[in-house]
Amino acid sequence: MADLVLFIGDKNLSSWSLRPWLLMKHAGIEFRERLIRLDRPETKAALADASPSLRVPCLLDDGLAIWDSLAICEYLAETFPDAKLWPEDRAARAVARSVSAEMHSSFAGLRTLWPMHFSREGMRHTTHGIEGDIARIAEIWENCRRDYGNGGEFLFGRFSIADAMFAPVVSRFVTYGPVALPERAARWRDAMWALPAMQEWGEGARAETR
Repeated sequence: MADLVLFIGDKNLSSWSLRPWLLMKHAGIEFRERLIRLDRPETKAALADASPSLRVPCLLDDGLAIWDSLAICEYLAETFPDAKLWPEDRAARAVARSVSAEMHSSFAGLRTLWPMHFSREGMRHTTHGIEGDIARIAEIWENCRRDYGNGGEFLFGRFSIADAMFAPVVSRFVTYGPVALPERAARWRDAMWALPAMQEWGEGARAETR
């Protein structure tokens, strides 16, 4: 297998970088991590050398660049079919792709008012203007766990791209929370937060802010 290199932004801030990083770590896909610190004088030049879009994350596979979190996750699913990064059941896979795409393209209010600060907890916050986003996310988590999650502790039973796509929201709900969630959704949030890979990311985020 060719050497995979994943360029990411600050672990405390880059929610988009967390998604493929967590997926690869949890799935046991070997890769080299390259951190680009954001909002610094050298950032633009570093991004120009790493990513066609001048954004992170970007995955390099033997010279091939794949950018955008969801595109990277899809590429990994095709490249490592034995990892089963999407649900095997056709209906579950369709729903997993739908909620992943919804996460990718929606919830602008939540992103704006609650930007990711992974290493901080107990931040002052307001839910004004994002109540609908929070309710919809809670509904997605609850329904996926109810309808497809009986085979394991994740949204579709076993860990999938859908879990990785919502991982930054777990961080936000901890940082700006507590956020009241239905029982199944709350159990999934807790399982995600306890993942060794999430804890490893958190250690990196805390190291950046010391």
